[in-house]
Amino acid sequence: MRAVVQRVSRARVTVDGEITGEIELGLLVLVGVGAADTPTDAEYLVEKTMGLRIFGDPKGKMNLSVAEVGGAMLVVSQFTLYGDVRHGRRPSFDTAAPPEIAHQLYEYFVEKVRSTGLRCQTGRFQETMQVELVNEGPVTILLDSGKTF
Repeated sequence: MRAVVQRVSRARVTVDGEITGEIELGLLVLVGVGAADTPTDAEYLVEKTMGLRIFGDPKGKMNLSVAEVGGAMLVVSQFTLYGDVRHGRRPSFDTAAPPEIAHQLYEYFVEKVRSTGLRCQTGRFQETMQVELVNEGPVTILLDSGKTF
């Protein structure tokens, strides 16, 4: 699984004019599921995301996690994180999980985040969404359960 994690002061997702998820201070997490991913990959990403020390402490040093600052998480599915453009200009999504598997692991990821007690909002799986955010810093972290980067 892959994730793009952005530290935000606010973020929201809209589908067909309806706000499906909205947070203030916290993390916007774009999640992509690979064809070989398992629940273990989702658990790894949840633990890593929840533990990221990317919020400022009283001295301004990035030293606090999302939970430590009382933040929330907005999780949005994004299969294009598995787009491969090494050959040609049109992305290949051959390594992305099929929708039925991706949906299960995406929901598992969300469930695991919520089980920590952290407020977690979402977009809608397999929908065209509009994502708005204010990235603070900017701070953007790339995560991959296969540790390829």
